[in-house]
Amino acid sequence: MLTSDKIAILVLMIFSLQIFSSCTVEDNYIYEIKEQTILPVNSEKDKDKSNVQYISILYTNLFRKAMSPNDMLDALRAIESIGDKQIAFDILVSKYMNSDEVVLPTEEEMREDPEKFIRDTYKRFFVRQPTQAELTWMINYINSRPEVNPEHFYFAFATSNEHFHY
Repeated sequence: MLTSDKIAILVLMIFSLQIFSSCTVEDNYIYEIKEQTILPVNSEKDKDKSNVQYISILYTNLFRKAMSPNDMLDALRAIESIGDKQIAFDILVSKYMNSDEVVLPTEEEMREDPEKFIRDTYKRFFVRQPTQAELTWMINYINSRPEVNPEHFYFAFATSNEHFHY
């Protein structure tokens, strides 16, 4: 028959056995992961366009033809006569957008195939394709706002910070 002392010793032995047998060496896994620097899509565009470059590219994007030297001089004088360059460029873009010669997609083309419109606009102004997030956001923007038209997009792209850099 087991006495209380023997039961206590037996419980102590079982408890000790569990403690010592349950200790195992954990496997340590080491994964070789290269550190990655994630930058915005336009992060490589870090050089400012000169006034001549910006005006020439803007004109070509909007009119799909080269700018005459006289038109370039007029635009440069206008830009240099205004102290705030951003306002000067906004005025220049507005002036060009009000021209009858500007080549814009129609609103019907934009609404029929918004993805093509967005991809073409990014390629024209930013010389790149939109990311999936940009594409999705723009498609949703077009579909949810019946008052928006291609002129709004062209003005926004032409005056965007990314368009001022290459």
